Amino acid sequence: MEITDAKVIAGRLSKVRDIMKAEGVDIYVVVTGDYHISEYAGDYFKEREFITGFTGSAGTAVITQDDARLFTDGRYFVQAEKQIEGTGFSLMKVGAPGVMNVAQYCESIIKDGMCMGFDGRTMPAEEGIEFTDICKKAGAGCLYDFDAIERIYENRAEFPHTKVFWLDKEYSGESIISKLSRIRKYMHNKNADIHIMATLDDICWTFNIRGRDVECNPVIMAYSVITKDKAYIYTDKDRLDDKTLAKFSEAGVEVLPYEKLYDDIADMAGTVLIDKKRVNMRIYKEVISAGNAGVVLADNPAMLFKAVKNETEIKNLYSAHVDDGVAVTKFIFWLKKNVASGSITEASAAAYLDNLRSNIKDYIELSFDTISAYNANAAMMHYHADETNAAVLKPEGMLLVDSGGQYLRGTTDITRTIALGPVTDKMKMYYTLTLKGMLSLANAKFLKVCNGFSLDILARAPLWNVGMDYRCGTGHGIGYLLNVHESPNGFRWKHNPGKNDLAVIEEGMVTSDEPGVYIEGEFGIRIENEIVCQKDFDNEYGTFLKFDMLTVVPIDLELVDVNYLDSVDIERLNKYQERVYKTLESYFDGEEKNMLREATRPVGNDTPKGKSLYFEVFIWIGYIFGIANKFISYMNNPDKDWIFFLAWAFYFLNIAEITVDMVLYFRNVKLDKKREAENK
Repeated sequence: MEITDAKVIAGRLSKVRDIMKAEGVDIYVVVTGDYHISEYAGDYFKEREFITGFTGSAGTAVITQDDARLFTDGRYFVQAEKQIEGTGFSLMKVGAPGVMNVAQYCESIIKDGMCMGFDGRTMPAEEGIEFTDICKKAGAGCLYDFDAIERIYENRAEFPHTKVFWLDKEYSGESIISKLSRIRKYMHNKNADIHIMATLDDICWTFNIRGRDVECNPVIMAYSVITKDKAYIYTDKDRLDDKTLAKFSEAGVEVLPYEKLYDDIADMAGTVLIDKKRVNMRIYKEVISAGNAGVVLADNPAMLFKAVKNETEIKNLYSAHVDDGVAVTKFIFWLKKNVASGSITEASAAAYLDNLRSNIKDYIELSFDTISAYNANAAMMHYHADETNAAVLKPEGMLLVDSGGQYLRGTTDITRTIALGPVTDKMKMYYTLTLKGMLSLANAKFLKVCNGFSLDILARAPLWNVGMDYRCGTGHGIGYLLNVHESPNGFRWKHNPGKNDLAVIEEGMVTSDEPGVYIEGEFGIRIENEIVCQKDFDNEYGTFLKFDMLTVVPIDLELVDVNYLDSVDIERLNKYQERVYKTLESYFDGEEKNMLREATRPVGNDTPKGKSLYFEVFIWIGYIFGIANKFISYMNNPDKDWIFFLAWAFYFLNIAEITVDMVLYFRNVKLDKKREAENK
């Protein structure tokens, strides 16, 4: 991760304060995002990164004349502290006990007669409304079109403008006409005449297009307006090929210039449906100000519809995950075989995996920058290494690798924590408890009304039981050749302001399952599988659902301590490992196939053998000599009392018992060999 010099950041901060003072702005709020409320924005929009030096994907800066603070969540505490040191910013650890969020902090410092400013183009309407209310309550002014950073942003990246590509029905599974019909039905039910969409993934899904405007997120910069009988997409026409234009024409979709949206809002007449979480504050304000427009606030229908993958998408996802799983598994084997060379770094390991993915059929790009973090670096959840700061891997400890790919067949996201050599008992304990939680959630059965609140504890419970937790959600929705973080499904135990990921879990939703442990200065652990929701059965209590795992990559058994697993955990682990082997075996041969067989071997279920065979033989021989001694004694003196014959009988009974034990021992050895052969 590239860190801007602290003195440079301090200089930028000084210039911003000069602009604030000149324009009477006392509090300046800088959010992370673009004009479309994207989680991951292109380089052009990295104003918060420019002014703070913090490179994480989530965070908000609040600047006054005598203070500057960066607010971010638990994924980035360690990283943020390092990157803002000496810049003039202090860290606010959102979610930590006693720490205010952005809105609470602003409310605590704003006074009558003051003025707050922010760029309404990048501020989600929901947050903008909250800030406006705070200002009104305090008797303060509010400027929603204030952008001081824009005026000092030197060497800014160009506004994104890539070519669009069409997603055929063999990948999308549904036509534009069908999707627009469903959206219009939703609008009708909400008594809306017009629907404005600003979120790029919703727009690309609706119109069956993809692009490369945002790295790792195959989308284009666009807005959309849908009416009862027309559909408009606001983007530059020169980026569309003839096939896409023809498909748009068939569906009654008109292409308009990107910048024209705000002019058209002013002329809108009718009731407008907008999602205040998924449009910016400027759009919201323009709609409110339009003379002939009413407003209905509701969820984006496209967000709800695209979260439930159709049969075509799910079929493609299973296929993509097999190829992706082969690449990740080959990477793990290569890493374990070569780590002792001392020539592999965090960055070169990531590059090796990225190259393996790039050779997969219909690969487009990574779904996010690969996280490759060794030992203590893995305690930073979104750590990124390059050749300037990358740690050299040693044949000891653990490497955490979080990675994924974008394919025509869908989006993948997987994390594996890999033993590179000897590991501590503490590492094994926490790895095993993390695994226990991942498997527990993945194997859940639940009623259809459940959401992420209901299910999150299944993943956290093993860690909570030992006083450990992780400062993030357990899982997020995943798009289909779209954003790797997708609303509205997810797993977390509490609501996070600004997050929209706690919808009821439905059939067809794809979600990540990724509990973890992050101990600053020591190590980080995360195990992540993608899971797809399926129907299980109906009964008098309702519809029960379950998950099926899409990810097929071995769990690292070198990090598993079976003493922390019960019989159910062991059964789940072995079942998953068996599935991985049967799915991947045809893609491997020779040494790699042997490694796959070893990596997916069953654990914790060897047939009990009883006492040591050597002990049994020793006792057996002893009883033989005892019987022989009794026989010799009898032959020398046949006149014995009943106690002698009783002792003789017990000698025979004991040797018979031990003989049976020895027979069972060899039988059970045979059973284990048979089981091993079947697994192969």
